[in-house]
Amino acid sequence: MTAGTAALPAATVTGIGLFTPLGRKPAEVFAALTAGLGGIAVPPEGHPAHGWLEVAGIAPALAATEVLPPTETRCVDRFVLLALAAADDALADAGIQVGRDVDADRCAVVVGTGGGGLETFEQQSHRRLQRGRPAVSPYLLPGMLFNMAAARVAIAHGIRGHSSAPVTACAAGAQAIAEGLRLIRGGEADVVVCGGSETPLHPTIAAAFTNARALASGWQDPGLASRPFDGRRNGFVLGEGCGILVLERAEHARARGVAGYADVIGWGGSTDAHHPTTPRPDGEGAADAMRGALRSAGIGPQDVDYVNAHGTGTKLGDTAEATALRSVFGADGPPVSSTKGATGHLLGASGAVEAAFCVLALAGGVSPPTLNLDQPDPAHGLDHVRGAARSGPLRAVLSNSFAFGGHNLSLVFGPPSTGTTSPGSDV
Repeated sequence: MTAGTAALPAATVTGIGLFTPLGRKPAEVFAALTAGLGGIAVPPEGHPAHGWLEVAGIAPALAATEVLPPTETRCVDRFVLLALAAADDALADAGIQVGRDVDADRCAVVVGTGGGGLETFEQQSHRRLQRGRPAVSPYLLPGMLFNMAAARVAIAHGIRGHSSAPVTACAAGAQAIAEGLRLIRGGEADVVVCGGSETPLHPTIAAAFTNARALASGWQDPGLASRPFDGRRNGFVLGEGCGILVLERAEHARARGVAGYADVIGWGGSTDAHHPTTPRPDGEGAADAMRGALRSAGIGPQDVDYVNAHGTGTKLGDTAEATALRSVFGADGPPVSSTKGATGHLLGASGAVEAAFCVLALAGGVSPPTLNLDQPDPAHGLDHVRGAARSGPLRAVLSNSFAFGGHNLSLVFGPPSTGTTSPGSDV
């Protein structure tokens, strides 16, 4: 670790909240992930995506009344509801009540999203076209705006510090965690509730991705459709979900007598400046983000023991990332997997959910496998974790998130500054 990094306050993950196609409770989700189980299915009758998506990663059902008073449930988008539920779980896991365990003015919230409440907007647009202006809910905007997940979490928990909502597409969740690290390192917050939420499983988004020929198709068994880095991959599987981490200044956590799962020790970002949807073929933008994350963490490539790749299952994206990984880590790089084989691609939530997976991997000393990686693309040249999880101590773990528009974000995690890992509560 460099001298400059060592002087910075450490940001320890003390709480995790998840909503994923593999379930909701972090311990159960990670157990399924490491066992090689998947959460991809055909949308059932009655689901908004039924008939529009061949397969999808569908998160558990959640009623608005589970997270909001009945008087406040009108016209609230599902992406907001998932964020509220995951934030509740994460804060409970951390044992934090704002105002009791942390000063409300020293607590921040950052929740990113790629598309926000587009499903609710589409529903209300349809009502307007059918019945005119009076049919549009006056609660539309506070129910679907991109910032409303962060805003609602702040309102629910009385958080009065910094709040924001990154909207950098599939890098949004990871960027939220990077912003949380910056807030703690900058002395602006003692606790940051951060992550990403996304619920894109509705007809218009499904139609757009289908018409762009971006989605996996033609698989009779839905569980085989998401196959990052595999030679037979033919697109990604669209999914929904939410991941929320509670980052806490390590000294603050120690004062509460709380052990953490892991520290967020570095981040790096870059922009491809290449194309609205396709990555640079040479992977240099992604490589720059990874190098920046390692510099921020004060470590070298040789210190990384596992990489959770962005790895969506597209031909161009997986190859560009593999090229970037070889550029950063060399021919004998660390083990790599993409957990999107099990969950599908959760867009703006993916980086936050995968960050939670990295934290759990580091805490438990287990690297999860890539599902359906039967025939690794020979052009990639990576040390894939496939077939079964790998066990062993992890010094540092890197997580990648790359997005439409060329936004690249990498996060690095290390052992907790509190000195011991915690399995957390059974949330």
